[in-house]
Amino acid sequence: MNLRRKARETALQALYKLDIAGVSGEEDLELEELAPGTAERRYCETLVQGVRMHLKDLDPEIEKYSENWTISRMSVVDRNILRIAVYELLYSSDVPYKVIIDEAVELAKKFGTDESGPFINGIIDRIRKAVAEDRSRLSH
Repeated sequence: MNLRRKARETALQALYKLDIAGVSGEEDLELEELAPGTAERRYCETLVQGVRMHLKDLDPEIEKYSENWTISRMSVVDRNILRIAVYELLYSSDVPYKVIIDEAVELAKKFGTDESGPFINGIIDRIRKAVAEDRSRLSH
C-alpha cells in the first residue's frame, strides 16, 4: 500500500470518528497506527486538519454537485471520502485529479457500499470539471 493511501485511510477513519461524535475542536486525532514524524502521518494530519479547517467551503461545494443529495443525507463514510477528495482537489496542487478520483473510489470500495464508488466518482468528476473551467477562465 502506498504511503498516501494509508494516510487517506487513516484520515477517513479519524474524520469518521469526529463526524459521528459531532466534535469540532482540536481533539486528539488518535492516529496511533501511523508512527509520529513519518511522511504518512504528516500527510494524514494535513488531510484531517485541512478538511476540518475548510469544512464550511467543502460541504456546500459537494452539495452543489451531488444532484439532490444533501451532506446530511449522505452516509458518514461517503461524505468524508468526498471531503478528503474535494480538499485535495482544491488545495493540493501536487496531486493529479485522476489520482484523487482513483483513491476516493478505492476508499469507497473498501469502506463504503456497492453504490459508493460510482456516487463519489460522479460528484468528484463534476467538481473537477467546474474547477478546471474556473481556472481556465481566470487564466485568460
